[in-house]
Amino acid sequence: QLQACGGGLVQVGGSLRLSCAASGGTLNSYVVGWFRQAPGKEREFVACIRWSGGATVHADSVRGRFTISRDNAKNTMYLQMNGLKPEDTAVYYCGAVGSVLLFRTAAKYDYWGQGTLVTVSS
Repeated sequence: QLQACGGGLVQVGGSLRLSCAASGGTLNSYVVGWFRQAPGKEREFVACIRWSGGATVHADSVRGRFTISRDNAKNTMYLQMNGLKPEDTAVYYCGAVGSVLLFRTAAKYDYWGQGTLVTVSS
């Protein structure tokens, strides 16, 4: 089970840190990722991380501003978001897939947390 939190309202240029806590088992054999969905749009890849080893991939639109990370001891994944823009406004979801491949496609992910809303005001 995945539970995401940390969303909120922030001004342009501000920062937020999203968290996704996993329960019910270890994530050692999983890739976990963040996706976002704005109103009327499809779910969009943001970043993912291979739990074992920590390899990461970030979408071009967030690279250099967002950083995905994980804490093994807490079984928790994070998304540090800096330099937020209005176009980052969306519901952010965390997902997990039992694989070593760093999938960027939402359909590949088997487990999802509830979304957390991020609103960036200009």
